Amino acid sequence: MPCANWASPGPPRRKSIKDTAMKTSCPLHEGLFRTMTLSRPIAPFLIVLTLAACSAAKPPAAPPQAPEVGVVTITPQQVGLVTELPGRTEPYRIAELRPQVGGILQKRLFTEGAEVKAGQALYQIDPASYRAAESRARAQVASVEAQQATARLLAERYESLIAQNVISRQDYDNAMAARRRAEADVAVARAALEAAHIDLEHTLLVAPIAGRIGRSLVTEGALLKAAQDAELASVQQLDPIYVDVTQSSAELLKLQRDLGAGVLQADKATQAKVTLVLEDGSTYAQTGQLQFSEATVDRGTGSVVLRAVFPNPRRELLPGMFVRARFSQAVSHDALLVPQAGVSRNARGQATVLVVGSDNVATERVIKTGRVIDNQWLVTDGLAAGERVIVEGLQKAKPGMTVRVAPTKS
Repeated sequence: MPCANWASPGPPRRKSIKDTAMKTSCPLHEGLFRTMTLSRPIAPFLIVLTLAACSAAKPPAAPPQAPEVGVVTITPQQVGLVTELPGRTEPYRIAELRPQVGGILQKRLFTEGAEVKAGQALYQIDPASYRAAESRARAQVASVEAQQATARLLAERYESLIAQNVISRQDYDNAMAARRRAEADVAVARAALEAAHIDLEHTLLVAPIAGRIGRSLVTEGALLKAAQDAELASVQQLDPIYVDVTQSSAELLKLQRDLGAGVLQADKATQAKVTLVLEDGSTYAQTGQLQFSEATVDRGTGSVVLRAVFPNPRRELLPGMFVRARFSQAVSHDALLVPQAGVSRNARGQATVLVVGSDNVATERVIKTGRVIDNQWLVTDGLAAGERVIVEGLQKAKPGMTVRVAPTKS
């Protein structure tokens, strides 16, 4: 663009360069024309450079404005330290059905997968031989009872005769011994009858507990043996149901030390209450109770088993399901929490935050974090109450940079 002080040459006519230069007030142009009078071959090139220098003259740029950031002020607060541990569901009670007498299986008397009641008949073993054995034992009882009656009458007669010295003392002693032997024979026969009756009853297998029965592992016509290793079916009580979770012995030891040192206090109000997170991420509707902690540490995993019991009226929980249990073990009364958005990692993997001082200068601080509570980190070292931590606009702030503090948007 031509200079504003450049005088238009008017209608084209031949003028000397000297005359044209005297009609302009631009010092650059005046120097240009003086140079052109000395060296005409480089005049076009000097004209272009001079015009570019005139048009490039601009005012200096303003200094950059301090970035605006959102901060939170760290304040101590009381929080419950919720522990989340993996675990699996276990039946409250389980009964494996095995025959106590041998024989041919005649009938299966239940529907697989159904709920059964305690004492409900499940299997029928052929009872014919056991019924005959009971009848034989009953007849034996009748026989020995008759012998007992004869021995008793003889003993009673000898008691009166011995008083009159009609019989010898030896005959009297023999009669007394025969009566006692007859009484013993009756007791043995009655015990055999009871055993035969029990065997007959055991031909009908009943449910020892109430619960859900699984699939049957045998069918009608199978030959069963007394006290065999293979079970016929199993009944599991699912309401209530156990949840066994594992906690590292190192974590448990640290928790006990913190409780002993007074850093943490036992959460007596909620430590027995447990909530479950199911495999699909949903939360189980029922709340459970912590029952006990195992007294020994597993040698293979180095963990301790904790058992909780949950109501299961709708049978949503089945044995063997993988779950995560949440429960409060302790309370910290002076916990320092920092939103996760304000925590980043340096090249060494250390957790860092940007702290804004009283002079509004951002300073990087290395901190130590514990567990996550909701969407915040529990800070165990590196921060003090009252300090301001940047949580919004973190990407615009750098260590040593002056920032403008603004309220957080959330």
